[in-house]
Amino acid sequence: MITVVGGAGKVGATTGAFLLMRDVDDVVLIDILKDKPQGEALDLGHMASAIGSSRKVIGSNDYKDMAGSDIVIITAGFPRKAGQTREELLAINAKVMAEVSDAIKEYAPKAKVLVLTNPSDAMTYVVYKRLKAPRSQVIGFSGLLDAPRLSYYASQKLGISPASILPIVLGMHGENMFPVPRLSMVGGVPLSELMTKDQIDDIVKKTVSAGAEVIKLRGYSSNWAPAAGLTLMAEAIKNDQKRAIIASVILQGEYGVNDVVAEVPVILGKNGVEKVLEVPLNDEERQGFMKSIDAVRALLNSLPPEYK
Repeated sequence: MITVVGGAGKVGATTGAFLLMRDVDDVVLIDILKDKPQGEALDLGHMASAIGSSRKVIGSNDYKDMAGSDIVIITAGFPRKAGQTREELLAINAKVMAEVSDAIKEYAPKAKVLVLTNPSDAMTYVVYKRLKAPRSQVIGFSGLLDAPRLSYYASQKLGISPASILPIVLGMHGENMFPVPRLSMVGGVPLSELMTKDQIDDIVKKTVSAGAEVIKLRGYSSNWAPAAGLTLMAEAIKNDQKRAIIASVILQGEYGVNDVVAEVPVILGKNGVEKVLEVPLNDEERQGFMKSIDAVRALLNSLPPEYK
């Protein structure tokens, strides 16, 4: 069973739909809004019936209904508004993460936890500290949003399918993320050899500002792409795919960094993060990566003491 906390929101409900459509597992949508998760679940149940899925979906306002979940996906929290940075959401969403973490400890202590709520690096850290769980169990979502965005913008420049691109984005999720075109490959050839410097600069800029651009254009943050990424992560864990993806994890010595959340390549399987992969950075790239790490560390340092 997979529980989505914040399941009545745009990302939560869309994630529930994708989980059912890909036949990953039964789904529980939990939300504080009265009747809303029940209504979303009813509609999704009708959808499942239409596509011939036998998966069950329920809506609830009670955390106890997550009991026995293999995976808990956290999308709850206050959304990012137009003109608002992820960092401004810090204190208020940390309180939400603490509450959800306490519920997970009580009802689903062995669940693998996927954290979407922004600012996601800090919220992943809060959940990790609150649960006192192994780092393999608490995984920040953002890499499967940032990396595909890099593929999308590069594919438009190159006139090829984004599926042909293996993208690498490291560090922070937000304005200080660090895309790495030299290590992002098309058939083994780096993007940096297929594109001009101006083209590289443009796709990096668009990748970094993609979330803000979505909000600017439609007035609220992304839901389709995050839900797709969360579903693929849940699928990799549930089906023990041993799949290499970009995800945010607590670094424990990798890249010379400790006790900081960062987007890095990992192997996802039934145990959660089964391995952290270290990519070979040159001196210039390492400087860019460490600048991104410093931005995450500054964010974590600004957390209220009770959430560290």
